[in-house]
Amino acid sequence: MDASAPATAQLLFFSGPMNSGKSTLALQTAHTQSAHDRRGLLFTRQDRSGAPEITSRVGMSRPAVEVDDALDFWAMIVKELTSGARIDFLVCDEVQFYTPTHIDELARVVDELGIDVFCFGILSDFRSLMFPGSRRLVELADRVETMQVQPLCWCGARGTMNARVREGHLVRQGEQVLIADTAEGTPAGLHYEVLCRKHFRLGMGRPLHATLSPQTLPFG
Repeated sequence: MDASAPATAQLLFFSGPMNSGKSTLALQTAHTQSAHDRRGLLFTRQDRSGAPEITSRVGMSRPAVEVDDALDFWAMIVKELTSGARIDFLVCDEVQFYTPTHIDELARVVDELGIDVFCFGILSDFRSLMFPGSRRLVELADRVETMQVQPLCWCGARGTMNARVREGHLVRQGEQVLIADTAEGTPAGLHYEVLCRKHFRLGMGRPLHATLSPQTLPFG
């Protein structure tokens, strides 16, 4: 496309573990951009709701375009623009599930069309290995931001690791993408916990009945 497209557009990646407010920030970003008379499109992939929408654990949601392997961001955006649509920004949630090709297409949208792209997602999976889409974003993004909201491990330390738990035990093997939320019991006893590196490494999820021993309390 036009090589003279504005050079101020950026590919931004906001990353953090589960429960750090990524989807909330995605929705807030879309709202703020729209409030400044900018028009955009929202995208997601495999949202926790199971619907084509961006949902936040604090109760906010907005419809979004569902991303699948066949979606071509470049072709879609060019088609919209040539049909007369105005697009100033894209908000892309759950980008850890996007393919590296998707990320390359988003970078091209930024560079050649001058459209800002705001991406939100998790860096690493339940094995502490980076998702392919997230890795490609780290390689290409103009800026990678760590979420300021810091979830806590059950021990009180900063939570940085996304642990997959089934019936009280950390799962170390299996498919990289397996959708479940942080609430226990779904599906088949599967859920996710945010742990500190130490307890992730030791395989120690949240105790079922965690209480402080009276001997550790500073009371006479």
